[in-house]
Amino acid sequence: FQSFQNVGEEKNFVFLSKKIEPSSLLETAPLFDGLKKELAWNKFSGPTFTESYCWPPVAQGYDVVVISHQGDDPLLYIPPVLTLLQLESDCQASPNISGVSLILCPGWKKAQRVFDLLKTYGKGCRHLHPMLIILGQNEEAASQVEIRGCEVVVTTPHNLLRLLEHNTWLLCRLCHLVLDELEVLFSDATEQMFTILDCCKKATAQARGNPPCQIIAVGTQWNKHITPLIKELMNDPYIVITVIEEAAIFGNVQQVVQPCMNSSRTAELLKILDFTQRNLEKVLVCTDSVTEVEMIHKALKSNSIASLKKHKESKCNAKCVLERWRKMHNSGIPAVLVLADDCLQPLGITDATCVIHFSFPSPGVFGQRLQCMTDNFCTVIKDSAVGQEHTKAKSVILLTENSSCHASRILNRLKHAEAEIPELHDSTARVLESEENEKFSRPLCASLKTFGICRNRTVCPDRHQINLSIDMAQNIADEMIETPERVTILPLLIVHATNYFGRIVKKLKDQYTVLAKEMNDYFKVPGHRISVNTVESSVFYGLREGAICHRVQVVETPAKDEENVYKVTITYIDEGRTSQVNSDQLLHLPAKFQSLPPQAVEIIVCRVKPIDNEAEWNPKVTDRINRKIKGKLHHAKVVHTLGRTVWVDPMVGVTNLPTIKIWINEYNIRSEILSTGLGTDNPEHIAEIQKLCRQVPVLGHAENLEHFTKEDTAGLEEVSNPQDTSIQENSAESCNTSATPPIKKMFLDVFFLDDVVQTKEAEDSTVHQQKSCHPQIKWFQDNGTVTLKVQILRAADSKCEFSKETVVFSAYSEGKLYVADLELYQSIIAEKSTCVIKDTEVVILLVKEEKGAWCKLLKNKNVHVSLDFEHWEESEDERPFIVG
Repeated sequence: FQSFQNVGEEKNFVFLSKKIEPSSLLETAPLFDGLKKELAWNKFSGPTFTESYCWPPVAQGYDVVVISHQGDDPLLYIPPVLTLLQLESDCQASPNISGVSLILCPGWKKAQRVFDLLKTYGKGCRHLHPMLIILGQNEEAASQVEIRGCEVVVTTPHNLLRLLEHNTWLLCRLCHLVLDELEVLFSDATEQMFTILDCCKKATAQARGNPPCQIIAVGTQWNKHITPLIKELMNDPYIVITVIEEAAIFGNVQQVVQPCMNSSRTAELLKILDFTQRNLEKVLVCTDSVTEVEMIHKALKSNSIASLKKHKESKCNAKCVLERWRKMHNSGIPAVLVLADDCLQPLGITDATCVIHFSFPSPGVFGQRLQCMTDNFCTVIKDSAVGQEHTKAKSVILLTENSSCHASRILNRLKHAEAEIPELHDSTARVLESEENEKFSRPLCASLKTFGICRNRTVCPDRHQINLSIDMAQNIADEMIETPERVTILPLLIVHATNYFGRIVKKLKDQYTVLAKEMNDYFKVPGHRISVNTVESSVFYGLREGAICHRVQVVETPAKDEENVYKVTITYIDEGRTSQVNSDQLLHLPAKFQSLPPQAVEIIVCRVKPIDNEAEWNPKVTDRINRKIKGKLHHAKVVHTLGRTVWVDPMVGVTNLPTIKIWINEYNIRSEILSTGLGTDNPEHIAEIQKLCRQVPVLGHAENLEHFTKEDTAGLEEVSNPQDTSIQENSAESCNTSATPPIKKMFLDVFFLDDVVQTKEAEDSTVHQQKSCHPQIKWFQDNGTVTLKVQILRAADSKCEFSKETVVFSAYSEGKLYVADLELYQSIIAEKSTCVIKDTEVVILLVKEEKGAWCKLLKNKNVHVSLDFEHWEESEDERPFIVG
């Protein structure tokens, strides 16, 4: 049996493999009375259209597959499953030997939601003891899990496999198996799902005589793995699909995309019709305008193709057109109907064999056009490699250069339907890239920053490329990162296990500590607490919380109303947290307290991510890290920065012993996360972040570079005046000749904001600065040599001059001149030192005049030169920091 129904005024669509009497009212729904009361108490507004069709077969114990836009909602199955469990509990003589219900969710977050709903709505269900099982990779955890009595176990595929290692009997007691968001389960945990289903098959074979396990699979999309699931494990399931596009995939509608130029659409249409004419198909040619309907009809007539037309201005009514179209087909004449989209619903056609999309359809219209072929959807449960004999319906899309705005949606639709993807027009391919550019004003993707990857960029609303005007709007002052090899960090806001906001604290005289004391003293005086009359966005204000004063910035104000006091959203610019306060709490902040730049920075711990391909950290890990690190000093090595975000690796908790003047490393945050069993190694993280930043020149967003070139900026170069060591220590890649703060520029490894340049020597050095750039250099040593790795691609015209205490290297790369003039801390043997040019770097080997360890490389600090931590002899996670 199959049923395609348009139900009610909303014209809801449903495909049913077997007849179901829907239950659209809660009062008549097949649920036990206690559950109905609980649903009503929680203001449940359903059942929804999909629930009205899927609840009855689930509550009766049948296997069910549900595909719906609502397919990620656990209430599709929880109420009828609870009803079944209540019924089984009433009939069970001994609840201690009852079966186990297993709900598989795609991740810990969804599992937690399902568990919470079970606790909410299972209060009236006797002997129900739901269990949420989220295990780490520690083996003891799985061995200690005890499953008691009549249980509903909620878990994920990875965690179930860990559980089965110590509870092999679990699947033998399985009476209900629910696959929640099955398309995500099969896409994100494919191997694990195959293993689980194979175990279920074996358990079913061994448990002969026991009632068969009920299987319920719900999701938002049809998936190719559903077919073997139905064939091998399910017993003649009810299939409920309320999304026409998904029903078309299940119905094996052949989806074809035919690229062509907009000017040649008619010629392409005639070619397609030539084939369909030979096969006596019932063809609909759909378009979105009256003009095109008339044009197509005229073209078909001039090419001796019998056709009918229908649009809103046609004189012939819908019933007349349908009768003539069907008579043509029954008499053996190829039937072609040219149709405007606004006539699709009035005609109500369901028996077409081919729909040709002459104009590209909008999302809603695409479904309406496919619905015209529902009588010819294949209803045989088929293998993915199905032959053409099972294909009765065809959808042909004419893709032109004018359709490019829909290109990404077409590609996603085709991939999902496993259709052949054609070679697209250049303009269409460019639009795929421009889709990302449309997100250019959005924040940089949090997952990309935190883990180096975003698993679903097409759905993610945020940006996945650098926007200089946003990411570089506020840079970290160079005095905050005096030595990238070791900075002192004070985390104050814990977003999750590896992402925090806090301050970088200076070792000696911390400017913010001084400022905070001065602010507290200032606002202790009642006369200094001047409330603000008019609150403005982006302006700095003072805020007293008890005895502590904060600098805050207003980020959002409500629409103006008659009230004098209203809520405003603020951010604490020296901590990073956001809050809402009353407008009358904001105080005027004197200019002397605004001169210090905002101190809050975003901190990301590198090289660790959640296990099991999870997108977010389990709250257990975040809570543990929060308790351990918040408000405590840490030492960290800065491996990369972008604007006010710093990536650190490692980051260790430290304790200061002032009496003996040493710091003791207490713990390594990355190691702490790994020890929970809920984190795993992420070796590609840093490389992915560096790759992201290297793509900046390629993006070509010139408008975002304007402010780097309009204020006498010198380019990406270094100030290197040996006569002024203070300038040399604070050198960056730009300098301003007008004695104003230089513009902020981007390094690929570390970002700095130059100090005010007031010396004549610095002005003179600008001329040299405009001609050359300083390369990034990493160094390491052994007892007899020092190795420098100069980070420069495809060096050309390179020169390397050695003397007893200096090394001068120069080379061209990608049209830029790079120069490094290094004054060494100790002497070398110039004649034995060498320079080797490689494709991605230059390796300089310095032979020490006297063997032994150097405490540092250069006499004066150079921000472009840093230790190569990859060549430490001891592990970074264990060895204390060395400043060199």
